[in-house]
Amino acid sequence: MSRNGSFSTVQTGGNNLPSDIDPLPAGWDYRVSSNGRMFFIDHNTRLTTWVDPRTSRPSPLPTAPVAAVSHVVDSGAGKANRKNTVDILGPLPEGWEERVHTDGRTFYIDHAGKRTQWDDPRLNNPDIAGQAVPYSRDYKRKYEYFRSELRIPPHLPNKFDIKVKRSHILEDSYRAVMTCPKADLLKTKLWIEFDGEVGLDYGGVSREWFFLLSREMFNPYYGLFEYSAGDNYTLQINPKSGLCNDDHLSYFKFVGRVAGMAVFHGKLLDAFFIRPFYKMMLEKPITLKDMESVDLEYYNSLQWILDNDPADLDLRFTVDEEVYGVMQQAEIKPGGSSIPVTQENKREYIDLVIKWRFVDRVEHQMHAFMTGFAELIPKRQLQIFDPNEVELLLSGIANIDVKDWKYNAIYKGEYHGEHLVIQWFWKVRLDHCRTEMCIIPSPVFVLFLYRNSLLSLSSLCILVSNRPSSACLSLPDWLSSRLPICTTSFLPVCWCRILSVCYLLVFLPVCLPFQL
Repeated sequence: MSRNGSFSTVQTGGNNLPSDIDPLPAGWDYRVSSNGRMFFIDHNTRLTTWVDPRTSRPSPLPTAPVAAVSHVVDSGAGKANRKNTVDILGPLPEGWEERVHTDGRTFYIDHAGKRTQWDDPRLNNPDIAGQAVPYSRDYKRKYEYFRSELRIPPHLPNKFDIKVKRSHILEDSYRAVMTCPKADLLKTKLWIEFDGEVGLDYGGVSREWFFLLSREMFNPYYGLFEYSAGDNYTLQINPKSGLCNDDHLSYFKFVGRVAGMAVFHGKLLDAFFIRPFYKMMLEKPITLKDMESVDLEYYNSLQWILDNDPADLDLRFTVDEEVYGVMQQAEIKPGGSSIPVTQENKREYIDLVIKWRFVDRVEHQMHAFMTGFAELIPKRQLQIFDPNEVELLLSGIANIDVKDWKYNAIYKGEYHGEHLVIQWFWKVRLDHCRTEMCIIPSPVFVLFLYRNSLLSLSSLCILVSNRPSSACLSLPDWLSSRLPICTTSFLPVCWCRILSVCYLLVFLPVCLPFQL
């Protein structure tokens, strides 16, 4: 790699060193990083280091930043390292300045506060870094207590085997879970095996199983769930599921068991439900306010009735519903078709409409779901949470706060929080989150690493290393010699895909340039 950040062919064995320098040991090579500093490659152990193997001393730092860092030196004003190009993250906040240290690392000057720091101040902008993680210390205490109350009954096997085909994951999983003679067996260690795939399940395979299965279970194609009226993202129970599947109640019990298994084993489902669904799980009353996030137009109509006299509307205690293209009328109160809605009874009318909309139509389905769920998670343990926390418990975090993710990163090998490559890494992540047409948005990036696009609280920690051995994991020689390199975001694909099956691990080599 040349000093301007581009790769060049380098011969091993030290033959390309200047003639006045002793040759490197056999199997060693050297290159120059993008900031002009020499580093050394040991092909025998596949490691890189700043330490010269001939002198056992680190290579000297460059005397000035180089062009690859996209900065220039403002020598006329006596101020070095000012950046005169447009940054990919947009302008800095007012009163801030960005400079480059002599070793190539970027630092920031707060002229108002008269201080310097390594962290980019734009991390505090939620439009760039993402919204803050929606949990509190109170939830953390609740969750720790909740986990302490979950116990596996004695005298059970060590594990529960589930063998499925990827092409028939819903049917195979249904047979395995619903034919289980005792629901307590589902609390033991899950050992998932995909047909034709040899592997050891230390958490990553089961995580992928929950992820893939939930995508099938909640697919509206099967008629069990449907998208809410407000968008095509949140789900609700399909009140006409019986018309699509004669065994729909058995399947809802299966979905409840799987959801309970996910919570018991600390895994997540790839689905988000409407807020009334979580309230029904907690047996809490549903209010008019809950309608707002589901169907805004319906909410505005009911709110208008609440704020005005509905006598002129000639309403009755009935509701109209379209069922497969046919409009049907249902009474929400016995004899409701002959009872007009007045100023005196409009509150009762609104409450009954909400009850019909969210509870009455799906009463049997919800009962079957909660029957399966309660076989693994007792209701009394679940009721310590509020509806927002139940959503977090089941589905995790969809919108990742990169700032929080950055602060929970653990660095191994030669890396640390102020390392130049680490700064580049987080800068690229922030830019991908900021732009709408990003190359790898954060949920996709997490899916690539984690086999799930969602994160739980315990998954916010990411391990970043420059050497695989520092992750306490190793690969056989036949595999380590066949590691392909992906230069899209300077991520070695094989390491990320193999090592991150059970761990949220990124292996970043130190010798790559900053290239978007």
